[in-house]
Amino acid sequence: MKRILYFLPILFVFATTSCTDKFEEFNTDTKNPSVVPGESLFTNAQKELSDYVNNTSVNINIFKLISQYWTETTYIDEANYDLVTRNIAQNIFNRGYLIVLNDLKEAATLIEATEVNSSETAVKNNKLQIIEIMNVYVFAHLVDVFGAVPYTEALNIADVYPSYDAGSDIYADLFTRLDAAIAGLDASADSYDNADLYYGGDVASWVKFANTLKIRMAITTADANDSYSKSAIEAAVDGAFESNDDDCLLQYLSSSPNYNQLYADLVASGRHDFVPANTIVDVMNDLDDPRRSVYFTETDTSTVTGVEKLAYVGGEYGYSNSYSQYSHIGDMIQEPTFPGIMLTYSELCFYLAEAAERGYDVDGTAAEWYGKGIEASFDFWGVSGAEAYIAKTDVAYATASGTWKEKIGVQSWLANYTRGATAYNTWRRLDYPIFNLPEDAESYSDIPVRFTFPVNEQTLNAENYAAASTMIGGDVISTKIFWDKN
Repeated sequence: MKRILYFLPILFVFATTSCTDKFEEFNTDTKNPSVVPGESLFTNAQKELSDYVNNTSVNINIFKLISQYWTETTYIDEANYDLVTRNIAQNIFNRGYLIVLNDLKEAATLIEATEVNSSETAVKNNKLQIIEIMNVYVFAHLVDVFGAVPYTEALNIADVYPSYDAGSDIYADLFTRLDAAIAGLDASADSYDNADLYYGGDVASWVKFANTLKIRMAITTADANDSYSKSAIEAAVDGAFESNDDDCLLQYLSSSPNYNQLYADLVASGRHDFVPANTIVDVMNDLDDPRRSVYFTETDTSTVTGVEKLAYVGGEYGYSNSYSQYSHIGDMIQEPTFPGIMLTYSELCFYLAEAAERGYDVDGTAAEWYGKGIEASFDFWGVSGAEAYIAKTDVAYATASGTWKEKIGVQSWLANYTRGATAYNTWRRLDYPIFNLPEDAESYSDIPVRFTFPVNEQTLNAENYAAASTMIGGDVISTKIFWDKN
């Protein structure tokens, strides 16, 4: 959380025309160019992607609810897995394709077309490879959410009705693209400098990010293609994150429109729509987890017990909850400058613990990486006591109850707090932690394992929608993503 990069909103302006050369001269705004530089589009793509990944708007990102970190107070549709009323899937498509991926495509086109002298060739190439890494990040997420998505025919302005590609085919191509981008980066040369909101143009950091992303994707697909995942992870581990200093973060500012979207949703909106879910609060209470002090606030339980006492109390997941009766989201998370979290060392450590359990050579045992993941989480949140916590009987890798999937599943879930999409992936793969059933669910199978395609696709792109639905086994929330085998 030490990286601080300052940024300004990108302004998009439209060129004007007139009937005479004189009017054209008058109509030319010399201070605001009509052609947006590729680097500015890249910056905007980073900002838009971080805003999407980190916000908690019920219109676009409900992963913190799906992962049962938080629950709702009055309007409980999303905590009960209503993905349609607010057209969430369409909003994810719009943010992913129309904004982020389109900006990245246009940025690459403009940068590629820019003539540079020989001394700047490596810088230009680094910019293009970093764009490619971000493309991989976004497409992998879209596959993880929907299963099959437009890919080969995506982002083609002449083809407004693209076909869908199978998730397994997309992932295979993404690995190829990612390997090429890693090989193409030159850490001895510069890239975007301050136009890069994540790493300030530091290419060596992007190499680590790309290798860590490769490990995330490979462990995600391990049950579908173990041999490839093993080789991919073993090849990437020495080039991946080494500490929290490598975390990929976007440092937000204190004022609109550049503050964290969590602040926008939780504070600036003036609304009280969310409280921590009892799912996570109860687990952390049972473990006497010190991170509760930053994850949540304590609440006065006297209205329930009749005895004045402060405690961590989560709202019942998927039911109406009085905002005043339960713990609230921690103060740190509600700060406007709380960073946008894209990928972390703590997350990586749990992937490597899992890889070790699968028999991969990752320079450490499952217990060692498990412990490092917890330590990194404590350090990220500024909480002391990691060593004593890890030594507890119900936390220590050797003595905690359950299989390795349960141990790693629970502790990675706790460490990835606020990173709902990341936690959702791990829950689907490892089947831990055990989630609570909301009010409208009759059985555990009612918990979505994917999001359904946007409703608009059914009407505007009907033929390709039907083919995609058949390809994955039905456009329903119970259809598993290709990598979700258990």
